[in-house]
Amino acid sequence: MDYTLNIRGQLMSLAQPQVMGILNATPDSFFAASRMQTAEEVVQRARQILDEGASIIDIGACSTRPGSEPATQQEEMDRLRMALGAIRRKLPDAVLSVDTFRPDVARMAVEEYDVDIINDVGTYTSPKEEKEMRRMVARLRVPYILMSSEPTLEKTLLFFAERVQQLRDMGHKDIILDPGFGFGKTLEQNYELLASMEKLLVMELPLLVGVSRKSMIWRLLETDPAHALNGTTALHAVALMKGASILRVHDVKEAVECVKLLSSLTSNLSPLTS
Repeated sequence: MDYTLNIRGQLMSLAQPQVMGILNATPDSFFAASRMQTAEEVVQRARQILDEGASIIDIGACSTRPGSEPATQQEEMDRLRMALGAIRRKLPDAVLSVDTFRPDVARMAVEEYDVDIINDVGTYTSPKEEKEMRRMVARLRVPYILMSSEPTLEKTLLFFAERVQQLRDMGHKDIILDPGFGFGKTLEQNYELLASMEKLLVMELPLLVGVSRKSMIWRLLETDPAHALNGTTALHAVALMKGASILRVHDVKEAVECVKLLSSLTSNLSPLTS
């Protein structure tokens, strides 16, 4: 389906899958090469993401890697203000997403820096906190990425159906679904969900897939995040064939090439003539 996102009054088409490049304004994200600590590093990484063909920059300031101690809300806001301010000064038209689970952080990002998308990583301690985030994004009226930590396809579908209805009852329209690979799932459950991911398309909403260099890849291959690019690209191809509309990635150039090749294949064009 030709999904679209309303980005500051302009429609972004997802008819061809889009690539979202990861920018971590953190000292402790699981993939060390993605960590950016200064305004200069942030802008350099943002330029690289766009130059390599991504259409969205996803900025995180609170690591969600297993075993990590979450930054405080103030630490997260301070890191985001540094990163978002630097990018908006140098790249004012860039489409920005913020990766957070805190409603007040989402509000700050949208109201102070015109952030375009809220990517909800969903690490809530109570149903009340979760509902507060949904109310906030409904108020902010920006595209919202809803992530599931459920372990099976059936539970993921139930989770999405309930929360999508709640968002629609609040008047929210631009919703993207993230099956949450690497969150709340065993190694085997990650692959079982990916193998049947196309069934999530029954929701008639775009799917975002974030598997880049995650443990579901490097543990299976008995390596580490630094050596998981080949496995990541293989799973990106599978995700695209299963209906992914957005790939959230560390390695933009390789993901963009993957999208181009799969798009050529599915449109029955020869790579030699496309």
